Amino acid sequence: MHDLLTNDLLMFANELWIARLALLKGLGVTVSISLLSILAGSVAGVGLGLGLVYGNRLLRLLLRGYTDIVRGTPVLVLVLASYYIFSTVGLDLGPFQAGVLALAVFCSSHVGEILRGALQALPAGQTEAAKAIGLTFGQTFASVLWPQALRQILPTWVNTAAEMVKASTLLSVIGVAELLLRTQEIISRNFMSLEFYFFAGFLYFLINFGIERLGKFVERKTAVPS
Repeated sequence: MHDLLTNDLLMFANELWIARLALLKGLGVTVSISLLSILAGSVAGVGLGLGLVYGNRLLRLLLRGYTDIVRGTPVLVLVLASYYIFSTVGLDLGPFQAGVLALAVFCSSHVGEILRGALQALPAGQTEAAKAIGLTFGQTFASVLWPQALRQILPTWVNTAAEMVKASTLLSVIGVAELLLRTQEIISRNFMSLEFYFFAGFLYFLINFGIERLGKFVERKTAVPS
């Protein structure tokens, strides 16, 4: 039994070494897509959240419709729509670009809703006080509202960022050679499904663990001293 387990481990180690470059390339694509979609989606989400709270009635109505539709649409549908629909109107996006766009759109709707809730939870008197001392809206947001809202949204933002990493696995359906697709290609050659899926899961865990640590670091930096 011990010898059999040792042989299996040696075989897996050998196959892992053979597939190391493919796995590293897939991991790099996954990290790149996740990072770009999280950054773009977060920036767009901040604008969306501001519009939902401080925009005029028509703008708030439009942004509310966008947020509800996107949040209620499965990520896979957004991915397929980004890849196939845009090509019908002459905008030929590659699989990588379409994937980043779809995930960024999905991320923006969640970040926008999170920020909306955080901003509306802040006392209105703070904004009025900032106006009274002559601060512009941009100065009020940067110096008064954003620091407080950031502390509230960080835990939920970390969860959203982790969801974007997991959602990146769906991009294999449009041919993006991310970690899951690379893993499936490797398994098709060596038939070591359990071992390589487990290893891929471990790599996804490391990415999300890094995001969690980053969130904890920012949370400590933005915490109010007691």
